[in-house]
Amino acid sequence: MPAATQYRRTRNNRIVRALAAVGTGAAVLALPLIGATSASAAGTTTTAATTTAGYPNNLDGWIRESLAIMAEKRIPGTYNGIYRNIIRESSGNPMAINLWDSNAAKGIPSKGLLQVIDPTFNAYHVAGTSFNIYDPVANITAACNYAAARYGSIDNVFGAY
Repeated sequence: MPAATQYRRTRNNRIVRALAAVGTGAAVLALPLIGATSASAAGTTTTAATTTAGYPNNLDGWIRESLAIMAEKRIPGTYNGIYRNIIRESSGNPMAINLWDSNAAKGIPSKGLLQVIDPTFNAYHVAGTSFNIYDPVANITAACNYAAARYGSIDNVFGAY
């Protein structure tokens, strides 16, 4: 074929095709959201799981429930202080366990949201909470009780403690 009769795509045509493909992808991504909204309206809604005390069964709820217990027991601490330390220690995983530090080498690994070792958890356990070190509320409350005795408050802890 002579060069003058060959079809040649212009740069603008490629850009238009790319934008059309992106737009189609966005529409496909939106479909599940539309369907989920319709299903909710049809009466198939689910409620978030809650703790026995009625708090949401998530990091926010665990912290708020711990703060309520701490207020009753006069243990100092704030939401932000607890949250900051949890994120540093366990990234919010209540089943976190440290199997590599000096505590682990001694056979007593740090566990739970605030990475508490068993002897510390047992010594600073707060009445009314679970005796399970992996229980988020018990772990937070015991760790805050320890931090209050040692540092004045969990708010004063900015590193491993």
